[in-house]
Amino acid sequence: MKRFMNTALLYAILAMVGGVFYREFTKFFGFTAKTTLSVVHVHYFMLGTVFFLLLLLLEKAFAFSGPKNGRVLAVYHAGLNLTCVMFLVRGVLQVLGTPLSSGMTAAISGIAGIGHILLGVSLVLVLLQVRRGVKD
Repeated sequence: MKRFMNTALLYAILAMVGGVFYREFTKFFGFTAKTTLSVVHVHYFMLGTVFFLLLLLLEKAFAFSGPKNGRVLAVYHAGLNLTCVMFLVRGVLQVLGTPLSSGMTAAISGIAGIGHILLGVSLVLVLLQVRRGVKD
């Protein structure tokens, strides 16, 4: 359970860093349009901090963790961080006004999409583990 708490704390810090970076980076460049940098903060808070705090509560209530839990959560971490890194890459390029080829735009979107797929699959697997831990 301590691992879930430490992970939630780590993602809270990453969320705050992402929020401050978004605010300061756009302010420094005088950028006022919409950018994907704004979603890094929210993704880390909700899918990182809140998710692992909920897992902590569910573990306390149902003791659902098993041998496969670590692998599933590793996929979750990979998906969340891959998604957020691609948001960061796209957002920085937007703020800097870097022109991208259609292939590069598709590559960034594709990699972020892979991150979302990893998140979705691992979320379903975690919910199945919790369901197995719930006693009737």
